[in-house]
Amino acid sequence: MKVEFTGRHVDVSEAIKKHTKEQLEKIEKVFDFESAGKAHIILDVEKHRHRAEIVFRWRDQELTALGETDDMYTAITQAVEKLERQVLKLKEKKTTLKRQTKSVSKTPVVTEDEELESLEQSSDDEQGEQRIVRSSRYAIKPMTPEEAATIVSESDDQFLVFRDSETDRIGVIYKRKDGNFGLIEP
Repeated sequence: MKVEFTGRHVDVSEAIKKHTKEQLEKIEKVFDFESAGKAHIILDVEKHRHRAEIVFRWRDQELTALGETDDMYTAITQAVEKLERQVLKLKEKKTTLKRQTKSVSKTPVVTEDEELESLEQSSDDEQGEQRIVRSSRYAIKPMTPEEAATIVSESDDQFLVFRDSETDRIGVIYKRKDGNFGLIEP
């Protein structure tokens, strides 16, 4: 990380530079700033106030932190702590953006409650728009088709997705209108 110092009404000593660089190592641990990071430290003294302002640039981001106390070392520490919080927030934002997946389906997904409300509102006005109603999620368990048929007959569901314990393939068993069960295997 490149570090620049500017002193306003104060001489920037080697001890202050060393202390600042040690404090900035906390931020270097969060990201790899060695090549792209740049910090500009502005130290200012007015009467009894010691101010340390850090302007940090990394790629397209610019973060600023200000520490103000009656001691220059604590002002620097205070500014670095504020900057560290901003950098951690930026890192979290970058990682959550990478983890988000974009929706492929253009068909809106609604819950059962939303579906019931929309049916009540548009019962006489049929628009012909199809919707996907998400009802529940469950784990696919290994079982035989006979066990799956027993579960479907005992529940209110019309079908069940299961993993065939003999072939280890996914299957769907469903109730037919004639009272029997249908089995779909890929």
